[in-house]
Amino acid sequence: MIVMNEVKQEVRHFYNQIGWQLVDEDLYQNARYEDLRPVSQEYLHRCHLRVSRYLKPDGRYFLDAGSGPIQYPDYLLYSRGYRYRVCADISITALREARKRIGNHGLFVVSDIANLPFKAGIFEGEVSLHTIHHLPRKEHLRAYKELHRVLAPDCTAAVVNSWSESRMMNLCDPLIRATNRLRGMVKRLIGTPAIITEPAYRTASDETNTKKEQGKKPPKGTFTARHDVAWVKDEVGAHMPVEIYVWRSVSVRFTRALIHPSFGGRYWLRLLFWLEDRFPHYFGENGQYPIIFVTKNKEAPIN
Repeated sequence: MIVMNEVKQEVRHFYNQIGWQLVDEDLYQNARYEDLRPVSQEYLHRCHLRVSRYLKPDGRYFLDAGSGPIQYPDYLLYSRGYRYRVCADISITALREARKRIGNHGLFVVSDIANLPFKAGIFEGEVSLHTIHHLPRKEHLRAYKELHRVLAPDCTAAVVNSWSESRMMNLCDPLIRATNRLRGMVKRLIGTPAIITEPAYRTASDETNTKKEQGKKPPKGTFTARHDVAWVKDEVGAHMPVEIYVWRSVSVRFTRALIHPSFGGRYWLRLLFWLEDRFPHYFGENGQYPIIFVTKNKEAPIN
């Protein structure tokens, strides 16, 4: 049973009515918050594949907690060795779309990630991608505990979210701002309307409305609340083994502003990916998006 407080009602409404609505043949509205330009696609693909490096490659049940519609084709690869992918999401629209993608490979459950309706120790692999940050802050630790509870012994769950702050992106922020100002000036001089990049979500501290784009008000995002590295290590790490690796160290603002095909953007991203692989903990803790791996030891009790 889902306990629907105001935040969860808002999130569910957003994804039922806006976020998981198709705007193209195979593109959801929520994809507008990603950098899907050709110059970035190879980097994104390789980052998506990082998730499965430490997961058990096969088994019976694989949990996708906050599955959405399984938005990108790369996400399908995580459960290819499993008999069933259990998609758990608060949005019925998400689950209907996920069913279209995986059919009989999937089991679909309307569920709150902080109150999973599954028995302990049943899943041999788990992912939760960009989901926990949509919960009220006080429920984040409970969500991690739930993922750990339903995880089978000697198995791993992968959680991807963004940090509340990224040291790397803070250092790059002046350059991003300057580049965007310069691009805006150039576009005004040549008479091309500047493209307004809307924020992906409304954070707990940001209640401002987004600007109008071409005379229309874009859909407002939904609630998020994020934590820093210390919180994961101290609060989550006090209850279960955790390791922090890099998923992707740079933000969408960074790639849209600074990565362009005319200036060798694809090759700069290849260099960045190489560096991330050489120093996964550093980039995981200081970049924008970590993978937080949660494991359950063999001797851990199944509650």
